Amino acid sequence: MSNTPSLSWNRQDIEQRFFFPGGRHTRVNSFFSSLVGMVFAIGFYLVLLPFSESTISTNFTRQGPIPYAIVFFTGWSLAILLIKWRKLAFQQKSLTYRVVPNDPDFILSGGNADFVFDNIYQIVDDPKHFILFNRINVALSNLKNLGRVGDVGEILQAQAEQDETALDTSYSLLVGFIWAIPVLGFIGTVLGLSVAIGGFAEVLAQSDTNDLEPIKFELRKMTAGLGMAFVTTLQALVAALFLQLMITFLKKSEEEFLEKCSEYCSRNIVNRLRILPFSATKPDGE
Repeated sequence: MSNTPSLSWNRQDIEQRFFFPGGRHTRVNSFFSSLVGMVFAIGFYLVLLPFSESTISTNFTRQGPIPYAIVFFTGWSLAILLIKWRKLAFQQKSLTYRVVPNDPDFILSGGNADFVFDNIYQIVDDPKHFILFNRINVALSNLKNLGRVGDVGEILQAQAEQDETALDTSYSLLVGFIWAIPVLGFIGTVLGLSVAIGGFAEVLAQSDTNDLEPIKFELRKMTAGLGMAFVTTLQALVAALFLQLMITFLKKSEEEFLEKCSEYCSRNIVNRLRILPFSATKPDGE
């Protein structure tokens, strides 16, 4: 019979599979995600190549450097979301495995905690890389070492709170991008306005006040330029809205997963604990 665990973080984590250090639990390796984001951005512009004269292509390629930055940060954000989604799907598989017997008469104690540890190591290669099994491993290690049944529930609760905090911090980079992308759009608009108004002011300074044709021509040019200037803000706001919706849905899925982990621990660990006489936990023959 093979000793290969069913869930191997070293072999199955998406970042590990591409030979990058995997982030803890659902955290994402920033360097790996930035490379994937760059691929997404390049792919986006390759798709636009056949339509180089279209309005959409022009808006993304002939508005200075700002649209390129918007596309890159959007691609990077999408890469983080995609990787987190795959890592979450991998973590969710742990809920389908049982680490204690189905027998309702089974009582969990410090004396038989090793039985649960053995089951965990048959399922995964390293429990610390899995949110669910890391909680159980920490709690039962305390039970085995100290024998205090009453502490197990408190430790599981503390681990749950720690996981919730880690979930929030794992979105820090995405929150920064959601803030930065609209700012980039506004910067692009301000730059476009300054160029258009500056050009018009220069014509006014050089033109004869009796000759209105150059002024009319430059005014029409400036008006067209103003319309194009606001395109970067539109691009940024649409990208930020789309990303915020995706973040909301993914974060909700992660929060539901953490709740299921807590339910699993309550049902399979806390509810199996009993305060036993000291002799019941001693090995036979002592």
